[in-house]
Amino acid sequence: MRNFPRGSEKHFAKRGFSMLSSLTLLATIVILGVPAALTLIPWAMITGNANPLYHVSLFIVRMGCALARIRVDVTGLERVPAAEACIFLSNHVSNLDAPTLFPRIPGRTSALLKRSLMHIPVFGRGLRLADFIPVDRDGRVESAQESIETAKRVLAKGIHITTFVEGTRSLDGRLLPFKKGPFYLAMETGAPCVPVSIHGTESMMAKGSLRIRPGTAHIKFHAPLSPADFATRDDLLSAVREAVASGLPEWMRT
Repeated sequence: MRNFPRGSEKHFAKRGFSMLSSLTLLATIVILGVPAALTLIPWAMITGNANPLYHVSLFIVRMGCALARIRVDVTGLERVPAAEACIFLSNHVSNLDAPTLFPRIPGRTSALLKRSLMHIPVFGRGLRLADFIPVDRDGRVESAQESIETAKRVLAKGIHITTFVEGTRSLDGRLLPFKKGPFYLAMETGAPCVPVSIHGTESMMAKGSLRIRPGTAHIKFHAPLSPADFATRDDLLSAVREAVASGLPEWMRT
């Protein structure tokens, strides 16, 4: 019989639970998501109403996370302005950030996404119907302005916009420099900016890994900031960064 090092049983058990959580989340999304998409995407196309598609999708994601033993601790939700379209600006440490954050945002939210995601069959069509906003990373001013104009139309519909303001996931959990695009949008529209801090997910699903470790995602909504109170977008960016950092463990702040 092969002898494993002491403690290896616990290590293999953790790996087993990780794989089980990953498979559970994936299976829930596929088993429930495919029939929902086949039914609700045509409905949205015919009626122009994407609300059923959006809310059912979030219900499926929320159920998948619960079955995968992903717990979510939310604070500060009472600070989010009622009946007003806001821009939510969050840090980004894991692929679990969106599945844990989006279902907790009151009302309906859009998001800034890489344009390539819009080309995924069925999924991309659902994103377009739900008013998600494609973003090109080619650095052209014209591309950035097109995304901003689309985002302004989405806000005008009363739909929130959520963005992971670093533009990519942090490799080690520490805050990266913030992208300036969302702050152009905020200054042009005057929409309230709600900083959001997320932590815990960085140890549950690391960048580049498909394995999920059960655990708790901590989400903190901070008091909204009005762009009108800031002289420049850089001043607004600094205030948002300070708020996001304040809700993170100290080691993640710089």
